[in-house]
Amino acid sequence: MAYLYIKSLHIIFITTWFAGLFYIIRLFIYYKEAEEKEEPARSILKNQYSLMCKRLWYIITWPSAVLATIFAVWLLILQPFWLESNWMIIKLGFVGLLFAYHWSCQVMYNQIDKGYLKYSSNNLRIWNEVATIILFACVFLVVLKTTLGWIFGVIGIVGVSILLMLGIKLYKKIRIKNNWDEQ
Repeated sequence: MAYLYIKSLHIIFITTWFAGLFYIIRLFIYYKEAEEKEEPARSILKNQYSLMCKRLWYIITWPSAVLATIFAVWLLILQPFWLESNWMIIKLGFVGLLFAYHWSCQVMYNQIDKGYLKYSSNNLRIWNEVATIILFACVFLVVLKTTLGWIFGVIGIVGVSILLMLGIKLYKKIRIKNNWDEQ
């Protein structure tokens, strides 16, 4: 019974961790786009987004990452045979990529904390989709666990990635056409 509680807590904190990662990049995009505004809007928006980033990053995202990791290790202690499974080894590789992604967001957060962000809003939109790809990969691996499942999962990840990139380009064209950046 304890296993199910630990698994539930792991899933909850994975969910909140990803929510934080998805939203932090969105705040970075807003911060970057605020740099193009006239004063006093620029300063007001940058200060507000900076505060929102700080709260999200240190109150939700980092604690969720730590707790998800603690519960994951606890699950592996309870189920050590998982480490003998190919799907788990591959999943742990994606978890490593997730930590690298998280760290890259920390670097961006540190830039904002110093008052600048060197990435364009379009680059940030594309970067935001990396977390989506990692999420898809991990879910497919955990749920399907078979070689055939991995193949379909990888095909699905590639397909979703292509659709996301096309969606970003389409969204940019629509934004430019409708002058949404001016409103």
